Amino acid sequence: MSFSTFTSAAETPSNSFLQPDQAPDSLAIIPPPPAYNSIDFLRDKAAYDQARSMIGTERWKQAAEDADLSDANTGKPFSEAFGVEISPTNTPITYEILRKLRTDSGSYATKAAKEHYMRLRPFVFFNSHSCTPNEEAVLSKNGSYPSGHTTIGWSTALILAEIRPERQNEILKRGYEFGQSRVICGVHWQSDVDMGRITGSAEVARLHADKNFMKTLEEAKREIQKKVK
Repeated sequence: MSFSTFTSAAETPSNSFLQPDQAPDSLAIIPPPPAYNSIDFLRDKAAYDQARSMIGTERWKQAAEDADLSDANTGKPFSEAFGVEISPTNTPITYEILRKLRTDSGSYATKAAKEHYMRLRPFVFFNSHSCTPNEEAVLSKNGSYPSGHTTIGWSTALILAEIRPERQNEILKRGYEFGQSRVICGVHWQSDVDMGRITGSAEVARLHADKNFMKTLEEAKREIQKKVK
């Protein structure tokens, strides 16, 4: 899935809860990415170097699976932690929330900073490869900061933890791992992922001020309550 955005709309698009101009402005919220000659960048490079040692491992394979933002994979990375299979047929309301989050979090909330900084991704910077080589041509032309996947993953975790608070620890741990998958994959710096969690949190806060989202969230809670009784 590419992080395309809507430039104008009279009504909220069907694949999101918000209009683009309602989303948090990442450029206004997060600081600039670390300069290449800074101590913070040494941390980014150290995380990249550590991730290279995982190439070919099960964690590397998990990172590749986490990269899939398709409709078919929506909810799957979190189903085990959530304790309920998230799918269009089993949990249609919860699934629809997560589907719309891909746009609200992955596109709208990250757009401004991504386009302003156009930070090079690690695999481009080091002329190496990622865990998703088929996506490298597109990713190399897309800004790295902040991480859209992480923004989606963290906002997903926060919302799922609200739906099933009794599973919050498992869900939030999975949300953290989902973001770290981007570092392991070689497509994001650690600071991209760290700021992705900030933009994800900002997006969830804004969604809680949206009446349609809150109505749908309550419906999702009732949907899941019926599943776990």
